[in-house]
Parts: sequence; structure tokens; C-alpha cells
Amino acid sequence: MDRAQAHTLEAFTAALLIVSAIIFSLQATAVTPLTASTSNQHIENQEEATADGLLSVTADDGRLREAVLYWNDTGRKFAGSNDDGIHANGGPPNGFGRTLNETFGNITSGGSRIAYDVFVVYRMPTNETRRKTMVYMGAPSDNAVVATRTIPLFDGDELTSPGGGTVGESFYAPDAAPNAALYNVVEVRIVVWRM
Repeated sequence: MDRAQAHTLEAFTAALLIVSAIIFSLQATAVTPLTASTSNQHIENQEEATADGLLSVTADDGRLREAVLYWNDTGRKFAGSNDDGIHANGGPPNGFGRTLNETFGNITSGGSRIAYDVFVVYRMPTNETRRKTMVYMGAPSDNAVVATRTIPLFDGDELTSPGGGTVGESFYAPDAAPNAALYNVVEVRIVVWRM
């Protein structure tokens, strides 16, 4: 009988040690600002809805089309961009860029700044897709959200940069349908995340 009691006491002690170790490890787990939680998901949903709304409004009033066509034909880059042809410190110097800066430039989320990249995805005549970077603020984090909007471009569309011109050989997107009035269909993609 003493032996059975010793085994029971031993089993109870072992169970107590295991439960204590589990409780200790759960309490020792670090929770960081980027730890997944309901509030983080809510913030990401808000960022996605904001980016979606921004694209919708700027597409409806023509500012998005203006930004897609804000191309410096002689410099072969987005007008007003750095030497690489990319805007790195905010949106381009047009209505779309001002809206980007007003919407995301001053927002902070829990002390974190909001960053964004803007890409223009276009089709090649071979039907493959390529992308041109308009704004690049860095590599997105794991909690990044994406919003997109398509814009049709037509033969003879005028460039909106100060130098003027029309879509053609020096434009970043080629004529994907040479035998049609439709020049190309581009997709503007905004990637938003907390830094």
C-alpha cells in the first residue's frame, strides 16, 4: 500500500510540475505591437477600406488616370520622380499624389507610421504582365493590405506631365492591342502597412 501511495504522490507531483511549466510559459510569451490580434485585424481592415475608397474616389474624378499618365516622355520616368523614376518620399506631384499624402502621410497607428507603395501593372502584347513602380517606401511587412483599381488607356491618350505628348513608344506600357482603339488596361495597386 505504501508503494501505491508513493506512486500516486509521484504522479500528482509530476502533473503539478507540468501544469506549472505550461502556465509559466504562457505568461512568458511576449506580445508585441505586430502580434496578431483582433485589434490588428481591425486596423488592417480599416487600412484596406481606406485604400479602396481612395482608389475609387480618385478613379471617379480622373485623378487616378492623371497619375497613370503623369509620364515624362523624354526622361522615360514618372514626372517629378527621382533618378530611378520612383517617388520615394510620398505620392507624385499631382492630385492623386496629394490625396495619397493627405490620406496616409499623417496617419499613425499605435505610434506606427503608415507606409505605402504604388505599382502600375500592365499587359505586354504577349499577354504577360509587368509592373512599373510609381511610389516605393520600402518592403511591406506581414500585415500589409492591397487595394487595386483598373484603368483603360486608349490610343492617343495624352500624357498629363508638363512635357505633354501621347502614349506611345516612350510610354512605360506598350500598346497591348495594336489593331484596336484600346491601348492597354492597367491596374493600379496600392500596398499599405504599418512601419
